Amino acid sequence: MKVLVACEFSGRVRSAFRKRGFNAYSCDLLPAEDGSEYHIQGDVREILDDGWDMMIAHPPCTYLCNSGVRWLHERPERWKLLEEATEFFLTLLNAPVPHICVENPVPHRYAREKIGKPTQYIQPYQFGEPVSKKTGLWLKNLPPLKPTEIIPKEKVEQRAWLEPPSPERWKNRSRTFVGVAEAMAEQWGRFLIETYKEVI
Repeated sequence: MKVLVACEFSGRVRSAFRKRGFNAYSCDLLPAEDGSEYHIQGDVREILDDGWDMMIAHPPCTYLCNSGVRWLHERPERWKLLEEATEFFLTLLNAPVPHICVENPVPHRYAREKIGKPTQYIQPYQFGEPVSKKTGLWLKNLPPLKPTEIIPKEKVEQRAWLEPPSPERWKNRSRTFVGVAEAMAEQWGRFLIETYKEVI
């Protein structure tokens, strides 16, 4: 079964699926951080019709997330960028793929009016990662993710939010946590196998 991980340069989600026997590829404008041959460098919109069974997408959140909403009122040019970001988000969410997850941080109200509310919110600390980073999942024909290992609150850090400015900051904050990637591959991979087994 073919799995596309859109807008991923780290390869973490793609690797988790391939480890479980799926024909998974990542796609991003950047090269694969892990140097994998199972990475397509380019615009993901050009391969959405290539017969994927499932897609997990991580579109850029700069103009959609709640943390940046104040800049819309201070920099009017960002409204056009918001329109472009929501159009790309909806292109992924409405792609011709049977099973879809689009992942993004908590969106501000202007974005929610266009892309809708997520199916569920998850936290890395629900999946064995001692970090807080509330993330929305917009799901189509996929079940909500179930927590796998909940870290006690006293051991949870705000590392993603408090990371100091640097050229690599956006990259460090955009990588999917390994625990979350493993849960996606395990739970949705099993769901995919069971779904197609019934069809066959």
